Amino acid sequence: MLSNVAKSVAQRGLFGNLKVLATQSQSSGYATEATFETRAFKLHNLDQGPATTVTVTKDEALRYYGQMYAIRRMETAAGNLYKEKIIRGFCHLYSGQEACAVGMRAAMRPEDSCITAYRCHGWTYLMGVSMQGVLAELTGRQSGCARGKGGSMHMYTNNFYGGNGIVGAQVPLGVGIAFAAKYNGTKGVCIAAYGDGAANQGQIFEVYNMAKLWNAPCIFVCENNGYGMGTSAERASANVNYYTRGDAVPGIWVDGMDVLAVREATRFAIEHCNSGKGPILLETATYRYSGHSMSDPGTSYRSRDEIAEEIESKLRGEVDAATKVAKADKEIAVEELVTDIYAKPDNCSAIRNSTPGGELAHKSLGRAVNL
Repeated sequence: MLSNVAKSVAQRGLFGNLKVLATQSQSSGYATEATFETRAFKLHNLDQGPATTVTVTKDEALRYYGQMYAIRRMETAAGNLYKEKIIRGFCHLYSGQEACAVGMRAAMRPEDSCITAYRCHGWTYLMGVSMQGVLAELTGRQSGCARGKGGSMHMYTNNFYGGNGIVGAQVPLGVGIAFAAKYNGTKGVCIAAYGDGAANQGQIFEVYNMAKLWNAPCIFVCENNGYGMGTSAERASANVNYYTRGDAVPGIWVDGMDVLAVREATRFAIEHCNSGKGPILLETATYRYSGHSMSDPGTSYRSRDEIAEEIESKLRGEVDAATKVAKADKEIAVEELVTDIYAKPDNCSAIRNSTPGGELAHKSLGRAVNL
């Protein structure tokens, strides 16, 4: 019989539009793994794609479930902190898109890396930064992962290159990371993620071409959440089949609301890159449950039917504790603002000030976590 975990998956639709095919049980009668059928993948310039029959163990299901709900609860906390004016500046939430990051992370190996845009709190957590490190960074506190000086736009850790604020600019950097992996022989691949709004950037098409010429092991991932800021994909793109837009770069359309489909597509993409075939493009069809950012309520350009379909998470515990610390922790001192600007400051002893001729001395306080 199905375990409680498998029943919950089937009833709540946590893994997208999955159909339970079979379960394997121990002598106790409880399922230890289950096999599902995912939605069909759409292919571009590929003779075959990932398998649609996928298996998940009980431990994997629990881990994916926990990670997705942890991200949802963390983003809910971040939204509340923004409304309380404790988080200032920019705050872009990932609510609704959790299966994309969790599925990709599940397929990644220790040598693989990722770079993404500013909707990155969940990715930062999955790559090893604690919830407290994420939330304290957003509130500008010293226990943040960049000591409160970066916010959403500058979150890094080992093999995670951000959280980048310039729309689409992380994609060329991702190709560079992938090329470095090939050059150094690490066998690693780089996931370069961007949204459907950024998909029309010219620089992205330039690096599709460069990556294919170099056979760089780069997985381009267009997280299509339906809207670029407040503009629907259909109004912004003449071709909304983003997985086909790499031209010579092969592509796969994936149900981004199905964590297992994303996991299998990413595994396929990693194998494709490692086989020497060069880059590949994934389009994960997903949906964000709020506006573009916290300054955008997301109600003026969505229909009432769309808004009525949104859901809330139940996960609390760790997120609530991290939120408490993020609110109570000390802000960094003013003199710390000019520390650790350079990773290797040997030839950069002075920092330009707000007024000419008043340069500030650079100081090193702590080593960056991703160096």
